[in-house]
Amino acid sequence: MTRLMLGRTLERICKGVLLLCLLHFLIMMILYFDVYSQRFDLFSRFNNGRNGSRNNVSGAGSGHHYYYYNLSRPNTTLASYLATGEQLVPSMQPESNQTPSPKPLPPCPENPPGLVGRLLIEFSSQMTMERVQKENPNVTEGGRYMPPDCRPRWKVAVIIPFRHRENHLKYWLHYLHPILRRQKIDYGIYIINQLGEDTFNRAKLLNVGYTEALKDAEYDCFIFSDVDLIPMDDRNLYHCYDQPRHFAIAMDKFGFRLPYAGYFGGVSGLSKKQFLKINGFPNEYWGWGGEDDDIYNRITLNGMKVSRPDVRIGRYRMIKHERDKHNEPNPQRFNKIQNTKNTMKKDGISSLTYRLVQVKRYPLYTNISVEIGKPPPRPIKG
Repeated sequence: MTRLMLGRTLERICKGVLLLCLLHFLIMMILYFDVYSQRFDLFSRFNNGRNGSRNNVSGAGSGHHYYYYNLSRPNTTLASYLATGEQLVPSMQPESNQTPSPKPLPPCPENPPGLVGRLLIEFSSQMTMERVQKENPNVTEGGRYMPPDCRPRWKVAVIIPFRHRENHLKYWLHYLHPILRRQKIDYGIYIINQLGEDTFNRAKLLNVGYTEALKDAEYDCFIFSDVDLIPMDDRNLYHCYDQPRHFAIAMDKFGFRLPYAGYFGGVSGLSKKQFLKINGFPNEYWGWGGEDDDIYNRITLNGMKVSRPDVRIGRYRMIKHERDKHNEPNPQRFNKIQNTKNTMKKDGISSLTYRLVQVKRYPLYTNISVEIGKPPPRPIKG
């Protein structure tokens, strides 16, 4: 009897275990088919997109983008992929056709590291424009240059009054282009050529250069230089300062000394604001002399002071030459200098008149040829 009851109990236990196994099997099958149906449904939804991307070769070029999803892992849906963001679906991010913008250049140093210092200046060797051009391959048409590795504070127009000085110009370009490049200057060279054989007018040509250079670029600094003066030290930086600048303070013809306290001749520099404040330069100094003293008076009468480099740095060598024809000393210059206060508001950049004849851009400079008129007839003495 006892054995019979024990056998029935074991039978019931085996049937229960069997039923549990069967139930477990059914649950597993249900879960399996549920996951499979989700996967199948997602594949069918995106099937057209995949086929389109394979069959349409020009799809990428026309702006249509097709994306592929790895749904082979169990319990994975599109929503779970989207939830993971860039880590799992980087192709979902919009593509950009914009190239990364270049990094802004740093400001140019106040004391450029490539400066040499004292220079050996000589005029005995033969000089040609072809040689100067080969020496300065980075200078662009019109005599323009910009440093490639830094951002200069000033945009400088170098203006030279000119007539019949072709040989001097070769030496000037030979020395000044390398100096200005080492100084990290953004600059352009403008030769203002007075046509005809009438009396030369240096200051009026400088006013013309200021006007014409601004038609070419937005300059904010102007260096006015005679074509026969070469700096002997590249630390004499050709840019503008808080006050009008006199660069050529120690010429060899003056024994490397400043001839007098009010001297402002040879090479000078003014910012656009400073130039307009003094109404530019006088137009009525015909012949040699006097205009630089008038400019000095304009500066001081307008509450500014002339700044200068150290005398050891502001040294210049002059190319020796005979005085030009039709540039004789102006006998009226001393009387005019004494009347600067009365004339500077009506005689200057505001009253400038001239006729532009030609603008021609050469590899090393821009030549501007002009007609500036004739001096008024001198009053008859007596």
